[in-house]
Amino acid sequence: MSNVLAVTGGIGSGKSEVCKILAECGITAQYNADARAKALYVEVPGLLENIEKSLGCQVRDEKGAFVPALLGARIFNDNAALEKVEELLFPAMIEDFERFAEDKGEQILVFESATFLEKTQFNGFADKVLLVDAPFETRLERACARDNASRDAVMSRMRNQQLMNRLSAGEKDERIDYIIVNDSTREELKEKVMKLLTQIR
Repeated sequence: MSNVLAVTGGIGSGKSEVCKILAECGITAQYNADARAKALYVEVPGLLENIEKSLGCQVRDEKGAFVPALLGARIFNDNAALEKVEELLFPAMIEDFERFAEDKGEQILVFESATFLEKTQFNGFADKVLLVDAPFETRLERACARDNASRDAVMSRMRNQQLMNRLSAGEKDERIDYIIVNDSTREELKEKVMKLLTQIR
């Protein structure tokens, strides 16, 4: 049975960089939930049809091809619509991850998700949870540079990550097993990751 390490963090925290370092250290079995979600909309039979029925709108074009912008526009700033989509998507994602995890042996599997702690569907899903954090201004600057976006645009997205903001401010969450503060160089971040791996192993 593989051990699942959930890696999560707010916008600009550097969770993807931590996952890259984990891969450099031999933890190569990694599942990116955000990336797989985009694929599952297309791969899972009937998923888009069920989403359209639930939302009462089209998210495919006249040829039946998925149009992410249509779905994004429908769920933007509409939490009820977002929850309807997640109720259909997340069970498919968990099944997809279970297939991914088959026959991986005793190794550590990484489940990278920006919203892992915010979604009840993932409660109890991982053996350990790693939060990657950084000061608010640091996260903001990184996200602006990465996405070539304005501060106002990124701050709007960051404000929606209310739980992550509270955790950065010092709020405790008993579901979190490890915290890495990514507030310096990549070399120092790698040292922190390697120290963490010593604890996990």
